Amino acid sequence: MPLHASGERHALVIDLDRPGKGPSFHPDRAIGAGIDGGHAGDMDRLFTPRNVAAMKRAGLRALTYRLRTELGIEAWHWNPAGQWSDPARAEGYWTSSDVPGRPIRLSWGYRLPRRGDTDDNANDDGWSRLTDGDRATFWKSNPYLDPAALGDGQAHPQWLMLHFRRTVLIDRAVIDWATPWATRYAVQYWSGADDYDPHGEWITFPHGAIDHGAGGRNELVLADRPVATTHVRVLLLAASGTAPDGARDWRDRAGFAVREVAFGTAGPDGRLSDAVVHAPSHAGQTVAHVSSTDPWHRAVDRDPNLEQVGLDRIFASGLGFGGPVMIPTGLLYDTPENEAAELRYASRRHWPVTRIELGEEPDGQYAPPADYGALYLAAVDRLRGIIPGARFGGPSMQSGFTVTELLPEARGYWARRFLDYLKQRGRLGDLGFFSFEFYPFDDICGDLADKLQQSSRMLDEVGRVLDDSGLPRQVPRIISEYGFSAFSGRAESDLPSAVLTAGVIGQWLAGGGSAAYLFGYGPNWPARPAQACAGYGNMMLFMADAAGQAGPPLAAFHAARLVTRDWTLAGGGAHRILPARIEGMADRAVSAWALRRPDGRIAVLVVNRSAERAFDLPLVGLKGGRRAALGGPAQVWRFGAGEYRWFDAEAQSRPVVSRPAVRAGLGAGPVTVHVAPQSVVVVRFGAR
Repeated sequence: MPLHASGERHALVIDLDRPGKGPSFHPDRAIGAGIDGGHAGDMDRLFTPRNVAAMKRAGLRALTYRLRTELGIEAWHWNPAGQWSDPARAEGYWTSSDVPGRPIRLSWGYRLPRRGDTDDNANDDGWSRLTDGDRATFWKSNPYLDPAALGDGQAHPQWLMLHFRRTVLIDRAVIDWATPWATRYAVQYWSGADDYDPHGEWITFPHGAIDHGAGGRNELVLADRPVATTHVRVLLLAASGTAPDGARDWRDRAGFAVREVAFGTAGPDGRLSDAVVHAPSHAGQTVAHVSSTDPWHRAVDRDPNLEQVGLDRIFASGLGFGGPVMIPTGLLYDTPENEAAELRYASRRHWPVTRIELGEEPDGQYAPPADYGALYLAAVDRLRGIIPGARFGGPSMQSGFTVTELLPEARGYWARRFLDYLKQRGRLGDLGFFSFEFYPFDDICGDLADKLQQSSRMLDEVGRVLDDSGLPRQVPRIISEYGFSAFSGRAESDLPSAVLTAGVIGQWLAGGGSAAYLFGYGPNWPARPAQACAGYGNMMLFMADAAGQAGPPLAAFHAARLVTRDWTLAGGGAHRILPARIEGMADRAVSAWALRRPDGRIAVLVVNRSAERAFDLPLVGLKGGRRAALGGPAQVWRFGAGEYRWFDAEAQSRPVVSRPAVRAGLGAGPVTVHVAPQSVVVVRFGAR
């Protein structure tokens, strides 16, 4: 019997003959959320009894700890107590203490004075030392990528790259080297129309190949005629291996170091007319990207505005419900000693850690896949066995679709290049899981219902990309973060967020994915959108009051409750996916996923992405080659426009209606489920 007025009619067919052949998952390990770093004061506002209790009500029992310092190009002092490599000056390379003492409540990131990137993926308020106009500063590549440190028998060329906002003419350059310098390098220009031009190439300037570099300030004539381009790169091929006067640490002589670069044409007086804007500010300088950065820093570099919650505080909070937590280590901007100390500390605390994610978003930091792969394998070799039974994985890609057109390796997907490196080393078996983030849209204006359908197709495409890239099916695939967009907007607080949340979980787990972690776990405030047309909203489960404490639940919270309380059995064992399809659907307006729970009940999760179309879905079972209507008794929960409404008023935006899903009972007889526009429905057979 239908619950409401009629809509488009399509049979929802569930294959009951294959209960033991479909994918299975444990909700307590597969459906979760993440805790990220934040700004000054955020962790104390978040970790209050009221907020923790509110977050736990969502039922997202799996937990991952996100490492914002890695996104901010900062070193992570996961324990504020520790040791400097140069303790007399309180500088150098940091190792946090692995001795358990007073519980760690807060930890911080430390800015890197040898930074080469203008942009980062966190607060994005740092700048490159390559174009800051200060000869006293310099960029230096990561010493742990030096061939002598890696010993993998492969070349790991480093590079620096400038991205001009418009086409510029270049035939001259000045490279002001620090120590160590490059003895062999190539100055190149990009021939592509943009960063992602698959036909673009890095072309060495006619006089840009240098085979006997001697350091110091080098003035170079690169071409007889100026070349028009938007990008230039210095590819660093061999290093001097020299250290500054008085240096005693091996890391001081490893890698490459550059004080400042300038590119342009010869002016009327023969001197360089520089196209590079030099300024010690993020917004003021020509944008620079580099292959890696030395994690050397000082005590004075602590960034009070990039804090992480203390590890002890995470495990004491009860988030994760006492089950395994996926924790990170630094990798691109950390030291082997600090990584190992973190895991020894976790082991001595006897925390339930079964997955360790090495680094975060290396593709978003322009890290070459082979460089990340080399650091990854070196870390696995050092860290293996510290926490018995724990699996190492990564790379928590910012997107499964990242391509490598601007990187030195061959073209293609970043994931493929990373996996190729592991295969070349014969080490693919050391990848304990593969993680990536899923934020399908930068632009969240326009037809959101259409975008919801696109997001479903994109998630399928990620799976195909990973298959085509050579990721074995037996390697667990984890969505380490997901949401509508990495940018704020109304869609993240209105009904589309509920549809996306339920849809990602159902689609990913039914397709054999291992886990999916929602981003935006705690209460927050509506944020100003990057695009005015997107409206105010944020990734969050609750509105925050003036003190940052949980207020009304938002749409994604109600969707999470449907999935964790009604579709799945909290605390239960393996849930087996039953193949399900909706007949006659020409698009992805509506999707459904069925499972058999450990208590024997069949539960079906349905999402309607359309903002206008309603559907009536007669439930049909397929058994022994025969079709038969599935009959009650059954329970139905529905969440949609009748239960939730968002009031769009810029910074004062808020839910004016926020009620849990409506529950109804169905008696004996064939079951037809009505699915209203832009809604989430669960139907479950068997008594409660």
